[in-house]
Amino acid sequence: MPKDNSIKSVLIIGSGPIIIGQACEFDYSGSQAARSLKEEGIEVSLINSNPATIMTDPVMADHVYLWPLTCESIENILKESKIDAVLPTMGGQTALNLCKEAQELGIWEKYNVKIIGVDIDAIDRTENRELFRQLMINIDVPIAPSKTANSFLEGKEFAQEIGYPLVIRPSFTLGGTGGGFVWDKSELDQALKNGLEASPIHEVLVEKAVLGWKEFELELLRDDKDDIAVICTIENFDPMGIHTGDSITVAPAMTLSDVAYQNMRDAAFKMMRNIGTFAGGCNVQFAINPENEELIAIEINPRVSRSSALASKATGYPIAKIASKLAIGYFLDELINPVTKNSSAFFEPAIDYTIVKIPRWNFDKFKGANKNLGLQMKSVGEVMSIGRSFQEALQKACQSLETIRKGLGCDGYDLHKLDPILESLEYPSWDRLWHIKDAISLGIPITSIQKITKIDRWFLEQIYDLVKTEKLISKYTINNITEDVLKIAKEKGFSDFQIAYAMRNCTEDEVYSKRKSFGINRVYKMVDTCSAEFESKTNYYYSTFDGENESISSNRKKIIVLGSGPNRIGQGIEFDYSCVHGILAAKEAGFEAIMVNCNPETVSTDFDIADKLYFEPVFWEHLFELIEFEKPEGVIVQLGGQTALKLAERLEANGVKIIGTTFSDMDIAEDRGRFSDLLKELNIPYPLYGVAESADEALKVAKDVGYPVLVRPSYVLGGQGMKIVINDEELEQAVINLLGDMPGNRVLIDHFLDRAEEMETDSICDGTDVTMIGMMEHIEPAGIHSGDSSAVLPPFGLSDNVLQLMEEYTKKIAFALKIKGLLNIQFAVKNDKVYVLEANPRASRTVPFICKAYKVPYINIATKVMLGVNKLNDFNIKPDLQGFAIKQPVFSFNKFPGVNKELGPEMKSTGEAILFVKDTKDPNFREIYNVKSMYLSR
Repeated sequence: MPKDNSIKSVLIIGSGPIIIGQACEFDYSGSQAARSLKEEGIEVSLINSNPATIMTDPVMADHVYLWPLTCESIENILKESKIDAVLPTMGGQTALNLCKEAQELGIWEKYNVKIIGVDIDAIDRTENRELFRQLMINIDVPIAPSKTANSFLEGKEFAQEIGYPLVIRPSFTLGGTGGGFVWDKSELDQALKNGLEASPIHEVLVEKAVLGWKEFELELLRDDKDDIAVICTIENFDPMGIHTGDSITVAPAMTLSDVAYQNMRDAAFKMMRNIGTFAGGCNVQFAINPENEELIAIEINPRVSRSSALASKATGYPIAKIASKLAIGYFLDELINPVTKNSSAFFEPAIDYTIVKIPRWNFDKFKGANKNLGLQMKSVGEVMSIGRSFQEALQKACQSLETIRKGLGCDGYDLHKLDPILESLEYPSWDRLWHIKDAISLGIPITSIQKITKIDRWFLEQIYDLVKTEKLISKYTINNITEDVLKIAKEKGFSDFQIAYAMRNCTEDEVYSKRKSFGINRVYKMVDTCSAEFESKTNYYYSTFDGENESISSNRKKIIVLGSGPNRIGQGIEFDYSCVHGILAAKEAGFEAIMVNCNPETVSTDFDIADKLYFEPVFWEHLFELIEFEKPEGVIVQLGGQTALKLAERLEANGVKIIGTTFSDMDIAEDRGRFSDLLKELNIPYPLYGVAESADEALKVAKDVGYPVLVRPSYVLGGQGMKIVINDEELEQAVINLLGDMPGNRVLIDHFLDRAEEMETDSICDGTDVTMIGMMEHIEPAGIHSGDSSAVLPPFGLSDNVLQLMEEYTKKIAFALKIKGLLNIQFAVKNDKVYVLEANPRASRTVPFICKAYKVPYINIATKVMLGVNKLNDFNIKPDLQGFAIKQPVFSFNKFPGVNKELGPEMKSTGEAILFVKDTKDPNFREIYNVKSMYLSR
């Protein structure tokens, strides 16, 4: 059936601010859906409150509403615009819940708006635990013994019937919020209370726990004539008991028999065909008993999900793009595969490689938090890697995480104490994977590890083989290692650093040179959805050491943009926003734009954004070898946050051109001590400071500058490790902790400006001129991280003298640092005196907010300035903001009960929302202003 021609305009509902359980994967799906619908000549409107998203760019939709995700906002849109249909399946749980709420209020019916992609009955059947349970019973799909409860007493009664251990699963929640295990009756009361309170309809499923069963997911597409395609089969490395968002996952499934797969496939098809009216992408989760392959259904999500983004990047199949076309009436067999461009979209992708996803956690931001993994998702991001084998993909994923680890062990950080290893195996946290490797290295039998962890033996044997390979490498030196051994190590994903560490007495550069002398080079393979069965013109690649090279390096002038890696607190979706606009600007300027990133949730890793996409770790060895292959004009590091900046020194040292501000100039700003020296030369006020490399030196500095002091390391993001201390004892402990966590770092000790106001500027400098792109006034005082503070654009309570000094100091610093591109500066004001706190010579997390508030593509402008193709006076910049824009941080403290929620110099927010107000009389503005007045009066 061709598309429904009665649909001329569609409203897409976004997912709102980033929170744990709902991250930037919905920017990917919303952006892809908007572009897909516009291809069909449909007028697209989009509502989302997150300013750091690509989906809210003017080019993505015909009408963008950066409004709160409320029924009031929905009705205001419908009053203003003629909307024929609403698509709620691209914005996660938030969008589904809002769609359902609007339906219950009669809004869709009142304005004659059709819900497409899924109907309310289907949402209810999948999100309401009791309706889901009854449906599974009716269609004869096995589920765990369970009952739903709407009250405390019902829950206790059902728990007694079902027996322990059991699981509490609230209805209509996200990321497992409110869910948990109950091991015995002493834990039941609190678990029921948490679950019932978390559910918006006060309902929980009390379910028998199937701990230790294997967990699988199917990502599928269904159209209106009930054709279904399995796009990807995903196996969880971790067994049932850990939320799938916190589990390591693998594609394709590695330990699934064909019989079990067919049973799972049949059950998924039956579920999809019985949930109701639905056309689009769907995620179905199953558990399988490892003893007899008995299968039970866990849940079904009638929308694109976190796993949809992973499956889309894993296979190359653009799930959200096709799902949005199915929502407007197309059948699968009417659509063309957009990757091959010569085969049908109604097919099941074949992959000749292995995918590994590892989540990324930020427990360091939540001191005192329970780090054990369970049913409630706690990770803030994830990485994906591609390799020819599970072992290679696993090592590459470990290298992508941007922790101190250089792969799966063999890097100087292995644990050798038996008791903490065994405890980690039994009570999983973020580092259990490495401790499995440590346990095998200590000689603990695989059988014992499997008994404790319930992880499938096949995975453990793969890690055991890596341990054997490490021991093999250790028998050699750099002088006598053979070509065969080195080739085997590289094919199994060992980094040059790991190989050097195993052999001792050599460096990774020597290993790099050695393997080059043997002709052991990376080759680049294509991700084409079909394992080369059909000709494909895709530009999506990964590296390996197996077979022929499939990437052709052109003679065009090229620019590589370094991505921002996994989401984490302090470095989130705003940096992917900057990278995407950097890529688009480089293409507009005539360069071949190449993207390097490892985050499957992002728009930057969509195959049709860059001229070439390399899905690779943003890790030195991978990057340098790619640069040798592609030979770009240079590399842009300003847009990918601290991830990219950390590689700048090594790039410059190896003769690679840094596009825009040079490393040496950026380093002055990043090195807190050198930057303060520069401010002194420029006669710009700054807090008294000193630099220390030991606790004794720190005490001397504190005596000179005076308490309270702010203790902070150099070269960090999101205020990592920063602390305000008021006496010698606190200072000594803070410095010891910092130097222990970050060996080799110097500690900067500033006098802390108590009760000072804080503000910031963002600007672009082309070497001749400086354009102020935004000046923001913070609501919270100095001492609370800027990422955790609300901010108002433009400032409203600062004197003309203060504003003038901020602009003057910005220009002085920009010229002194020879900035070519973006510059963010943090200020404090006390007694009308303006102090500079820090400067960031890169895209900041506030730039997307400013772009959306003023409706100006500042990242594109800055990129063209960096590339040298334009000067600032070439652009006709006209900011367009009526009133004020307010940036509001969003937190995920609900995932960490009992954690300290007090805000300070270390960032804790996971996302942000934007709110527009017309004037200072607006109630929202008055509320913000009252908060500031309260802080300053303390």
